[in-house]
Amino acid sequence: MPHLRIASVNVNGIRAAVRNGIHAWLDAADVDVLTVQEVRGEDEHLAAAFPDWSIVHDKATAKGRSGVAIVSRDPALAVRTAFGDDDFDSAGRWIEADFTLGDTPLTVVSAYVHTGEADTPKQDEKWRFLDAMTTRMSELGGEGRLALVTGDLNVGHRELDIKNWRGNRKKSGFLPRERAYFDRFLGAGGEQITGVDGTVGPGLGWVDIGRAHHGEVEGPYTWWSMRGKAFDNDSGWRIDYHLATPALAERATGYTIARAATYAERWSDHAPVIVDYTYE
Repeated sequence: MPHLRIASVNVNGIRAAVRNGIHAWLDAADVDVLTVQEVRGEDEHLAAAFPDWSIVHDKATAKGRSGVAIVSRDPALAVRTAFGDDDFDSAGRWIEADFTLGDTPLTVVSAYVHTGEADTPKQDEKWRFLDAMTTRMSELGGEGRLALVTGDLNVGHRELDIKNWRGNRKKSGFLPRERAYFDRFLGAGGEQITGVDGTVGPGLGWVDIGRAHHGEVEGPYTWWSMRGKAFDNDSGWRIDYHLATPALAERATGYTIARAATYAERWSDHAPVIVDYTYE
């Protein structure tokens, strides 16, 4: 059955990723659409990294920070970067591109959620972003629609998603309030969902493709610190996602985390997440 292969990865700086070996992976991966986070560069850096690809890019307001892009074999039919309230600086963190899956419209998002820091203004910005995400995912998730939110979402949803979850319960990335957003993103559509923090809100009905594929197991993780032995000990976090509408999730096959074979072969601190989406 024909498919569209979509991969997502935080490259931790596109120029560094090129120097460290992204092309060897990309040549072998045979992807059709690649969503990229933390570009930390200009349009010309992406053009040099992905010659002969179609590229859409939303760079951050502050030079050399964040940045999201969608790189594709075929040009996107439409692109959007507006996100949240007009006074909210979300530049470099959310970009949408429209494609088709067979004959059906498909929206693909590359998202880079703030890292945050508990009880600081950085965390306030993360709350605003997660609020805007809730609104936009509600709009994208209409019945029968095909939409996919990919990227470094910087939240480990469940205890299964972080190796050292006990030591991170009060840290950004695993705060109960953050996890409750994901409870609602992934809760049954239209039902009132009680989050892990006790708050209640409507479920949006999206599907976490990674968890649906692997079931109730630890990880598999997508990010490991560059410090110490985190990678070698597989002491990681699963914070890179494919979140799909139910109609798209039904078409998902072949979920893969392209974890490097050794620490020396890593070209980012994140591993690409790859999924095939089939069509008639």
